[in-house]
Amino acid sequence: MSENILEMSHENSGLGKIEIAPEVIEVIAGIAASEVEGVAQMRGNFATGVVERLGKKNHGKGVKVELSEDGIKVDVYCSMVFGVSIPNVAQKIQDNIRQALLNMTALEAQEVNVHVVGIVFENQKHAVEYEQEM
Repeated sequence: MSENILEMSHENSGLGKIEIAPEVIEVIAGIAASEVEGVAQMRGNFATGVVERLGKKNHGKGVKVELSEDGIKVDVYCSMVFGVSIPNVAQKIQDNIRQALLNMTALEAQEVNVHVVGIVFENQKHAVEYEQEM
């Protein structure tokens, strides 16, 4: 398995192979995570924020995908709404990402790690974040 492309071969069909770029998995995981109630925002970097201010949405923001021989490892960095049960929301994020990847790519994630990097209060526009490099 290549570090840049995930290859799937269907021996029965004989039609060829299917290649999925890690960026595609990032987008699927990012959308699935942001759909969960209680997730305030996904964490991005400075470049991502600049791109979004110019009008382009980055759905892979806050998601890091690692492909290895063991499988797919997904790390999600997000801020949550104040007052939600963090363990419950994190579990829903993991379940939603696993299900979305299975439905859309027929792949199972080996790991889905949720990193809560901030809390967003109702009267606050931006999250209070724990400063950490991804």
